[in-house]
Amino acid sequence: MSTSLPRLLFSLLATCCATAAVASPATDKVLQNVRLPGGFQLEVYADNVPAARSMALGAQGTLFVGTRGTTVYSISGSPGTGLKPTVRVLADKLNMPNGVAFRDGSLYVAEVNRILRYDGIESSLTSVPAPKVVRDDLPKDRHHGWKYIAFGPDGKLYVPIGAPCNVCNEPKYAVITRMNADGSGHEVFARGIRNSVGFTWHPVSKELWFTDNGRDYLGDDSPPCELNVAPRAGLDFGFPYCHGKDTKDPEFGKLGDCAHMTPPVQTLGAHVAPLGVKFYTGSAFPEKYRNQVFIAEHGSWNRSKKSGYRLTLVRLDGDRAISYEPFATGFNQGDTVFGRPVDLLVLEDGSMLISDDSAGAIYRLTYSAT
Repeated sequence: MSTSLPRLLFSLLATCCATAAVASPATDKVLQNVRLPGGFQLEVYADNVPAARSMALGAQGTLFVGTRGTTVYSISGSPGTGLKPTVRVLADKLNMPNGVAFRDGSLYVAEVNRILRYDGIESSLTSVPAPKVVRDDLPKDRHHGWKYIAFGPDGKLYVPIGAPCNVCNEPKYAVITRMNADGSGHEVFARGIRNSVGFTWHPVSKELWFTDNGRDYLGDDSPPCELNVAPRAGLDFGFPYCHGKDTKDPEFGKLGDCAHMTPPVQTLGAHVAPLGVKFYTGSAFPEKYRNQVFIAEHGSWNRSKKSGYRLTLVRLDGDRAISYEPFATGFNQGDTVFGRPVDLLVLEDGSMLISDDSAGAIYRLTYSAT
């Protein structure tokens, strides 16, 4: 992205003087600093969505956004028209309602220990009905208790249960589970997953792909975070005894053998905190991006120099990862943070939405040939 001299000077002044803005950066700083491949543009779709996290799209185009606080939002509008959308508080006083999913006219919301369902939601955005409780027997631990949820090709709702610790051996945790839409048939799908806050399904094979956040306190560059693939139920991805492909845990390594776990399809940067992951299934981006993997890296905290704070691209050859590279950078400059990408959503027109819980915004990524 080119930047005029006046705009560049403004950006530099804002960066050197923005000590208070680090905790709540404005979206204009993101737009001024983000760097994209040629032909791509980033614009703000909505900038009044505090702590915006996971996203789900309704059948009538309503965007639902969860948070790690107490609030779920609905956003009514038409991305790309330039018109300011209407942002509403859909539900409040919830327990870390990070996860949202939409199916058959209903919005599903994941709190720490329960799944709620709001029926007929798009016809009642201004008068929201009381939700129905789908399940309320999930663990109550808040450490890694926030959840990403989504419906799979099998019609089941997938719900992760993160480890209630940095690293520990708690068998009913560190799993991805699934259930029927009515909450019945709850079962473990995959194990050995420290904390997945993003997953999706391959558009052709329909296999589950998911990100996993690596453990802390093993140094700046160890262990790697992960992009994983689960082609079937019952696989073990190594936590807590093994991290990345072959990093034995110093305390729990004796519990298993790295050779017997399912290794990541791609190791990611240490502490980058990969969250949202999506295949690009649209046709607006160049051909080389289609059916490739985009990841929102929320950014590190347990590292002497910050890492992540960007979008990355994992290129595939079939189901094999062949490269891992930056795509959108500039959400931070050193220790100065402007934004933290969380979730991704590909729209029908081929553009992509990106949520940012630090700036409280939803961006729209588009492409036009230059």
